[in-house]
Amino acid sequence: MSGRTARAGARTVAGQVFLIQVVIIVCLVAAATAALLLQARSAGDRNARDRSRAAAESFAASPGLDEALRADDPTLLLQAHAERARIRSHVDFVDVVSLDGVCYTHPQQACLDGYFTRDLDPGRAGRSVTERVDGSLGPMVQATAPVRDERGHVVGLVSAGVTLEHVGESVRDQLPLLLGVAAGVLALATAGAAVLGRRLSRVTHGLGPAEMARVYEHHDAVLHVVREGVLIVSGGGRVLLANDEARRLLSLPPDVEGSPVADLPVDAPLSTLLASGDTATDEVYEVGSQLLTVSQRPTDRGGGPPGSVTTLRDTTELRAQAYRAETARGRLRLLHDAGSEVGTTLDVARTCRELADFAAARFADRATVDLRPPVLRGQEPADGDTAVERVAQSGPPQAEGAEGAEGVRLAVPLRARGKVLGEAVFWRSGEGAAFEEEDVSLAEELGTRAAVSIDNARRYTRERTMAVTLQESLLPHRLPEADAVEAASRYLPATAGHGPLGGVGGDWFDIIPLPGARVGFVVGDVVGHGLHAAATMGRLRTAVHNFASLDLPPDELLWYLDELVARIDQDERPTGEETAVTGATCVYAVYDPLTGVCSLARAGHLQPVWIHPDGTAEFADVPGGPPLGLGGLPFETQEVRPEPGSGLALYTDGLVEDRHRDIDEGLAMLLAAFSGHPDRTPERTCDDVLAAMLPERPADDVALLVARLGRLGADRSVEWEVEPEPAAVARVRSDAAAVLTEWGLGEEVFTAELILSELVTNAIRYTGRPITVRLIRARCLICEVWDSSLTSPHLRQAATTDEGGRGLFLVAKLSERWGTRYTPRGKVIWAELPLPAEDGDGAPCEKPGGEPDAGGGSGAGGGV
Repeated sequence: MSGRTARAGARTVAGQVFLIQVVIIVCLVAAATAALLLQARSAGDRNARDRSRAAAESFAASPGLDEALRADDPTLLLQAHAERARIRSHVDFVDVVSLDGVCYTHPQQACLDGYFTRDLDPGRAGRSVTERVDGSLGPMVQATAPVRDERGHVVGLVSAGVTLEHVGESVRDQLPLLLGVAAGVLALATAGAAVLGRRLSRVTHGLGPAEMARVYEHHDAVLHVVREGVLIVSGGGRVLLANDEARRLLSLPPDVEGSPVADLPVDAPLSTLLASGDTATDEVYEVGSQLLTVSQRPTDRGGGPPGSVTTLRDTTELRAQAYRAETARGRLRLLHDAGSEVGTTLDVARTCRELADFAAARFADRATVDLRPPVLRGQEPADGDTAVERVAQSGPPQAEGAEGAEGVRLAVPLRARGKVLGEAVFWRSGEGAAFEEEDVSLAEELGTRAAVSIDNARRYTRERTMAVTLQESLLPHRLPEADAVEAASRYLPATAGHGPLGGVGGDWFDIIPLPGARVGFVVGDVVGHGLHAAATMGRLRTAVHNFASLDLPPDELLWYLDELVARIDQDERPTGEETAVTGATCVYAVYDPLTGVCSLARAGHLQPVWIHPDGTAEFADVPGGPPLGLGGLPFETQEVRPEPGSGLALYTDGLVEDRHRDIDEGLAMLLAAFSGHPDRTPERTCDDVLAAMLPERPADDVALLVARLGRLGADRSVEWEVEPEPAAVARVRSDAAAVLTEWGLGEEVFTAELILSELVTNAIRYTGRPITVRLIRARCLICEVWDSSLTSPHLRQAATTDEGGRGLFLVAKLSERWGTRYTPRGKVIWAELPLPAEDGDGAPCEKPGGEPDAGGGSGAGGGV
């Protein structure tokens, strides 16, 4: 170490470089200092000229100067002003001179009233002049400017200047700074050179040129004994260096240096890489029985000579380990891909197909999936049940065979949550068909993951089946028949984005037969999805049936329904919590085929659609009301008399609302779907409208009700006025018998006479006002007695000793159903009699709730 320190002088490479750098730095600093001095002197001279000229012109333009020049003693007036101007302008003199050359002002008193010795002609001519001259104060820079009077004539001159001694003083003032900066730059540059020299000294270890040559020789010797091959190729494609390891790995001859790369005994593609000189990093090539990892870089980066250097490592021993690692990575990748490709849906059969397809493509030649039958139905398999059912298979059938020559079979159970759901069987055939121990573990893991997906799908199927069953039980299974009305309906649950129970919603529809051959239509929508919405829908549907049985007008029915929704929301809200209200919308319509009047009211629901007989469609202008449950606001009924054969369409918002279009666009599409087909039946209308409006997977449930409204002819009903006297009862029986005989209903005469006799007698006895009797031949025979009393009669059990009280009891027993409904001018007591089956209109009458009535009234009647 002490010997090497002694050589750290100029003999080392670092010392020589340091001396050269110091000489260059000194020369550069000296040149820069001289340039700065010259620049400072030149700048001082320019500054003196500018100051002199500015001072002379400024003083020459001073107000009153021309008058002072014409005074008797200009010196007395101007000397003090000139001195102040000289001091403020930082010049050495300010002289005021007459056109004759007499000097009126000067810093030196001896020069006053003397003559100006410089050329005055340019000033007399009105030009300003700046020049370098020798004056009484020595060499100086002088500027002369003319003084003009009010008429612009030159009346005198002003001369100002700075001596060169003062100009030199500014340069001398800057000289210490310049020399200090130069010294600092020299010191900094010298320090940088010293640091660079120390760095170079550390890199070269303080060696001189000869010693570095010896080090290179030593490195070259080491290069040939390392276990990594090194091959250096020139830009011309010839081998410059090949160490011993490269010769061994590539089987190169001893005199390979200088040989073209193309002549090396190396097969493609390694020979192609060596000849191209392209960049390569850890690329693997097979050379004979060896596996070589090759890296190659060009040598011309950073200004080096053209060519390339290639390193070669023998990785033959790592081949087996790399294969095992790659196999493990492949299995992990297979399990990862199985997680994204198997179980993409909550469908049991599709999940099984995905498992079979994935296994046949990535793991085996053929795969089959068998499940226990209860799993397919969404049920949990029972213990001890071994029966299975083939659900999915994938792959060529010939891959399946007996163990041995035709194939190898691997069966794994599909187990989830402690239950065996079935089994998956994998087949391999051909060469290398055996399943290794790792394959068995992989198959078991694949089966376990698939079983979890299958079980999730099974539970989804069970829950959705329960929800759909509940939904179907709450909706009408069939539409009741109605007089002069042809109707069709559709309900579609949501299928996208609501989970297993979210697709079940609160949409419902109904057709309700009403007394007097009338029919009620209702469509409603409870906000939300799931079991809660479905249960609320069932409660509202039942309430609508009950309110309709009271024969309430549409606006009153919606008012009572609004009160019910408000109470439901209040009863179901947890104490101390503010939850969302149970929102619902509804539209209710009542159609009378005798008068052709349709009464409609709606609560927050979309407008119904009228379909005219000519095929055009338009929205009904039904006055809007608030959604159900808000309370406090009234509803309004609209009465419309549509043309016979017109259609009425009621629907929920799921038919027109879609996240990909605006609501106005959906409503326009709905009108277009209803229009243009005057002869289309309600069934066909429902199918066409759903096909035109709904996407493949609707996000909301849809209820649609379409009815074609006909009329009952005038020959199907008859009515007459009855005087409130007992003798009128006989005339009523006689007139009714005549009408029924004309209608061909002779078998119903006795029953109808008895019913009308009892009802008219009650009206005469308890009201005593004008009475109207009406007979309607519809699907059943309807007997109605109208009076102006609002008293509701009641059916009662007459005692043995009572003389009366049995009339309504007979009416209830003889009629299919009977009841009371109220009108703006009183009440109507009605009774319905079934017609013979052979008669064209003899279908059984139905309750307002839509079910046949085997007897008994709806809670209304008259007392005897």
